[in-house]
Amino acid sequence: VQLQASGGGLVQAGGSLRLSCAASGRTFSRYAMGWFRQAPGKEREFVAAISWSGTSIRYAESVKGRFIISRDNAKNTVNLQMNSLKPEDTAIYYCAAQRGVGNPPDYWGQGTQVTVSS
Repeated sequence: VQLQASGGGLVQAGGSLRLSCAASGRTFSRYAMGWFRQAPGKEREFVAAISWSGTSIRYAESVKGRFIISRDNAKNTVNLQMNSLKPEDTAIYYCAAQRGVGNPPDYWGQGTQVTVSS
């Protein structure tokens, strides 16, 4: 599975951004998909994940209620709608393919930068 993330940018605090991740490979629909982020000087952290069917979703506590993960298996895409953005959301965001919502990623996409100004 090859992953290509897009949609990052610069936004003011309180604003919104929508990240997308396009996947190639016939087995996309068999993978859970996740978003992770890494801020400068910090470890990469989990943000959100969605099962292959879309019926199981998890969020990090820090984004719960503000971010929404979704997927379209017909289009081989997974999206992350980010609302009410905060400066602490500033990071490089990575999409990933994993065998289950709680599993570590098997494949990583390249990152997309999200910068939230105060």
